[in-house]
Amino acid sequence: MLQDLLGVVGVTSDAVLTGAAPVQPSSFPVDAVAQATIAACGVAAAAIHAARGAARPAVHCDMRAAAIEFRSEQHLRPGREAWDSIAGLYRSADGWLRLHTNFPHHRAGILSLLGCAGERDAVQAALLTRPSEAFETEATAAGLCVAAYRTRDEWFAHPHAAALEAQPLVIIERIGDAPRIPLPPAADAPLRGLRLLDLTRVIAGPVAGRTLAHHGADVLHITAPHLPSIPALVMDTGRGKRNAHMDLRTDAARFAELVAGADALACSYRAGALAALGFSDERLAELRPGIVVAHLSAYGVQGPWAGKRGFDSLVQTATGLNAEEAAAAGEDKPRVLPCQALDHASGYLLALGIMAAWLRRAEEGGSWRVRVSLARTGHWIRSLPRMEGGFAVKNPTQDEVADLLETHESGFGPLTTVRHAALLEGIAAHPGPTMPLGTAAPQWLTG
Repeated sequence: MLQDLLGVVGVTSDAVLTGAAPVQPSSFPVDAVAQATIAACGVAAAAIHAARGAARPAVHCDMRAAAIEFRSEQHLRPGREAWDSIAGLYRSADGWLRLHTNFPHHRAGILSLLGCAGERDAVQAALLTRPSEAFETEATAAGLCVAAYRTRDEWFAHPHAAALEAQPLVIIERIGDAPRIPLPPAADAPLRGLRLLDLTRVIAGPVAGRTLAHHGADVLHITAPHLPSIPALVMDTGRGKRNAHMDLRTDAARFAELVAGADALACSYRAGALAALGFSDERLAELRPGIVVAHLSAYGVQGPWAGKRGFDSLVQTATGLNAEEAAAAGEDKPRVLPCQALDHASGYLLALGIMAAWLRRAEEGGSWRVRVSLARTGHWIRSLPRMEGGFAVKNPTQDEVADLLETHESGFGPLTTVRHAALLEGIAAHPGPTMPLGTAAPQWLTG
């Protein structure tokens, strides 16, 4: 799996992989997916370190450590509730539906469509009158986040499944001409001196930024005070980032200055949203020739659902993964994966694509675009051999993973978080503390 991922992005190297599955209960090889994606990022960082003139460090990644990193938000302490009270799985008139209402405007929109009170019993009563796919279609048209539960066969009969299969797992494409940009001279960390503008939230995109920060990149996370966030996930994925407030509707000129100094920009806005603010991929490449623009989406870049909003749990439900997991466990009720595997895997794949593009621009120049989607990542996971005996273990408890945790001071007080699983021999990681949103100046580090 690791070699296949490195082949996708054109990076070659070996890594020392240890440990064995299962760590988490699943019929899908989520532990191996965790190890492969996290190790691949470590290998790419090591390749950049070597390309900068340093000795290439060996990469070590243990499967248990990687599997627990895929559960990082579950092991954050002090823990905070991340999910809205009416989010989750419901019976419908003809099956099951899953709602995602963790942002206030999504919650309000769902309640408006249903015409009911914001309580689980009231939502359930309203949904029992709605056929699954009909309500999914209605909610999608309203820009809301709903998934109808499908079996594997039902999903592959859907026209978007074929469109998704035709897309590469990680899309890396040249979007403009630019001179070669040599990597900076070797430093204490592989990505020191490289800059990422992080316009992402929730899990997948922020995991990409956290990974690049771990390997030394200057990651400047940009959000606006009016945009919703999930505090627990900010705490978990914010390690090593600087968090600044900026409203792109009114601070376009200032944002353009940041773009001009960036090496990459990661975005999980809905399709076309950044372009509507005057920052299309082509415009970004004009402002910063040689930039790498990385997009994270729910359902990919082509097909009838290309613009559909979604989150990990919804994609699992809509594409048959929950049905397959339930069947393997001998259960009738939809069964979720033991972690947000689509989110975490997609985040590491996005970071991997960014690093691969940085190597390409150093070798041949050009501005680049990287695209990853949760649903395509799900198709990849589904294509892998299933786990026999995968349900022989239970989800690890906090005490059972204590050796993989560390406590650091942060802008939220002492935080206990999961350590990064990819270890580069001879290189110590020193990510900065996790800080609240809006606490940093919207400017690049100097020196």
